[in-house]
Amino acid sequence: MSWLRRLSEALDRRGPAGYRPGVTLEHVRRDFHDWRCEPLDARGARFGRPGAALVFEVRERTQSELLMHLVLTEFIVRAPARHPAPARLDVRHTGAWRRTGLRYAARRGAPPPEALLAELREDPALRAALMPLDFKRLRIERQAAGWTATLEHMAGSEVVNRMPAFRRYIAFAPAQRDALLAALARLQAILARH
Repeated sequence: MSWLRRLSEALDRRGPAGYRPGVTLEHVRRDFHDWRCEPLDARGARFGRPGAALVFEVRERTQSELLMHLVLTEFIVRAPARHPAPARLDVRHTGAWRRTGLRYAARRGAPPPEALLAELREDPALRAALMPLDFKRLRIERQAAGWTATLEHMAGSEVVNRMPAFRRYIAFAPAQRDALLAALARLQAILARH
């Protein structure tokens, strides 16, 4: 491994200058105040409710830009997998100006099962939750440990600028929060069947 790559990985682990691990996560916890929050580490927490089937994790991820950085949050649901073969699927909105649908793109070398792909495309509750949802990316993966769906929402993130110095958290609107919870619950239920 080259010294440049080792340096880059060390800086990624530390985070950009001015990054405060857990601050954005605390904002998200306030947005989901009626959910029990269990810290996992400085950058992650697990959310759940007594009696609710849905359990999800939230993890901070940083993205450096010139004189600023973003603290993005990833919402993660997990489910057991019936087969250990790797699979990966990316989900995005379609439409140039207005959302017209959802596109499911399988990654080469790790296609998802056709039955799962068909269920994801045809599930009306999942479609109803994802269409109005302002998400940047949704990745569904299967590994030996099981299924993982990782959704990065536009809200629940923080913009940190160094010059001029400011921080701004983008909070969840109630409709976006409800759509996110509905999408995570449907994804968890569908993945658990595959």
